[in-house]
Parts: sequence; structure tokens; C-alpha cells
Amino acid sequence: MAKRKGRQVDGILVLDKPQGMSSNQALQKARWLYGAAKAGHTGSLDPLATGVLPLCFGEATKFSRFLLESDKAYRSTFTLGVRTTTGDAEGEVLAEQSAGAITREQVEAALAAFRGEIQQVPSMYSALKHQGQPLYKLARRGEEVEREARSVTVHALEVIGFRPGERAEVDVVLHVSKGTYVRSIAEDLGEALGCGAHVSALRRTQAGPFTEAQAVTLAQLEAWKAAGDLAAMDARLLPVSEAVSHLPEICLDEHSGYYLKQGQPVQAPDLPMHGMVRVTLDGDGFIGIGEVLDDGRLAPRRLVASH
Repeated sequence: MAKRKGRQVDGILVLDKPQGMSSNQALQKARWLYGAAKAGHTGSLDPLATGVLPLCFGEATKFSRFLLESDKAYRSTFTLGVRTTTGDAEGEVLAEQSAGAITREQVEAALAAFRGEIQQVPSMYSALKHQGQPLYKLARRGEEVEREARSVTVHALEVIGFRPGERAEVDVVLHVSKGTYVRSIAEDLGEALGCGAHVSALRRTQAGPFTEAQAVTLAQLEAWKAAGDLAAMDARLLPVSEAVSHLPEICLDEHSGYYLKQGQPVQAPDLPMHGMVRVTLDGDGFIGIGEVLDDGRLAPRRLVASH
């Protein structure tokens, strides 16, 4: 097998994705800046959106699914009175209607229906796949397919600003489960108010355990790269174990760790009754994740490779 080009970089970079760039473009740019052999992102942000995009380098890619499954938080602006093809500002205008009579109280009342566990039909402009093709590719060709409503959870949805007018604007903050589409909430709100709506601004402020306070911009990475300061760049990488920081930690002694690394289930103290755990080794740190078997032993599931 051909060896990947690039240096072995392991860790998680919390990138502040710029507007107008796809998540994959941002990933490839960051990967190039680091000269990394292997990298992947953990759930797309629309080109319109900015903010927290965790990137996994090297061994961290083994654990990216845990970040894909995590909750997300957003700050967004919904513009009332305009419906677009995509549900956001990048789409073509489908219909316009004055939102001048809409009040903040009406918006607050309508939003109550979108809190808690709700059924949501994904947008045709989402990255979900239909027969192997992303929906947005079909949508750009003018095709529409039936999409099933999915159950998602909106843990919090609050109005933090309201500017009335023909094109009234609503600023909101949201904390949602994976797979929740903010633009679908905007569109459904517009329908409930009878005037249409779309997302005109969107920023992801948190993804799983990672927040915008930890995020670094591509411009900052480029400045360090230009200065030849790889150490500063690498210092922004968080440990691989941060991807699974929500799992209970089990520390193994050297003997048990040896057998687990060979792929064998082992006995371990203080194991939970079931589920996945984060495994560390006495004096050697994080070695991967394991799963508690029905017989109470700990089996390896994803282990980091030692370089």
C-alpha cells in the first residue's frame, strides 16, 4: 500500500470556518498548512455558515464519529418575509411577503412549537444522501425526492434580538441534537407566521465539547506557516482523547493494557455495567476506546497506533 505523503500529525484542531468556504475546502486548506498525511472533518457546515468546525488529524480520525453524533450550538439570524430555494441567503428568492405586521411576541409564541423533540423534514439542500447522491446535488439539478421526517431534539431555542419591518429579522441562539437543520426551523417558522423566512446568518458556537473560544482562524494558521512557526500551529492541536472526553475513563495497568492492545478482552476494575469507555494506561496516557461486554470484561474497539 502506498504511504501517504505528509507528516504524522495527530490531534484535533478547532477551526473557525470562514464564510463562503465549504467544510471540505476548509479541511483541505488546514491539512495543507499542517502538511498532514491524514485529516477529516466532523460534520459539514454550510458555506454561508461560520464558526466551530473540529478537524481530526491522524489518529484522531478514528474517533470522529463521536463528534458527528454530538450536540451543536448556533447563533443565527432569520429574515422574515422572504422564502428561498435553499432556506438560506444563498438561494434564489421563491416568494416575498411583507413581515411588517409581525411582532416579537408572535415570533416567541410560534417558536414554542420548535422546542423539545420535534419531527423535521431535511432540506433538499442538505448533505444527506439519496441512493448514494447528496440531496443538494439533486436539488441543483432541479430534482426533488421524498424525504422522511426525522426526530431531532431542540434543547434550547431563544430569541436574543428582533428588528421589525418589511423584512423583520430575528436573532436566535439554539442548542440542538445532531442532524438538526437550522434552516428548516427558519423555514417552518416562516410558514407558521404566514410570511416565509430564511437563514441570513449562521454561526456554530459549539460542537460537542469544543467552543468558539478554542477556535483558530485559517488566517492565523497562515501567519504561523509564513513565519515557519510549526510549534505554534501544533500547540493549537488538542489531544486525540478530547474527541471522547464525554466517555467514562478506565485506567488499566501495564499487564491488562498489553493484552487489550493485542485485541483481547480483559478484566478491569470499576467498569460500568455496559457501554463504551475511554481507556488510559498507567503512565502512558490515552490508548483508545473499549466496550464493556455482557460478561463484564472490557474489549478493545478503536485503539491509537503508537508511532
